[in-house]
Amino acid sequence: MSPVGPINSLAASGLARIDAPLPPGGMAPAAGTTAVPTDSFGQMLDGLVATVDSKQATSQALTRQVLLGDSGQLHQSVIAMQEASVAFSMMVEVRNKLVESYQELMRMQV
Repeated sequence: MSPVGPINSLAASGLARIDAPLPPGGMAPAAGTTAVPTDSFGQMLDGLVATVDSKQATSQALTRQVLLGDSGQLHQSVIAMQEASVAFSMMVEVRNKLVESYQELMRMQV
């Protein structure tokens, strides 16, 4: 017997998704159960694109306010522009990885 004791391999049934949405009651799933995502992959991508779009719209609105003199908070405008830029860059990289994965699957011999 090793000094650390027996090590069991992880069973997928005992793991719960950390990023899964909470049920309507707001409580996490009971121990030993798994949370099953209800959204499809397409819905998830639509949500991510909508998030990037909202960040860009917020950035444009804050920049417009600063340029028109309605707001003196230049720092918030710059931060919003950077957030939108990083979110867009991440979305492009995710798209690139998805396209690369699809192309790799198409190259596989059947």
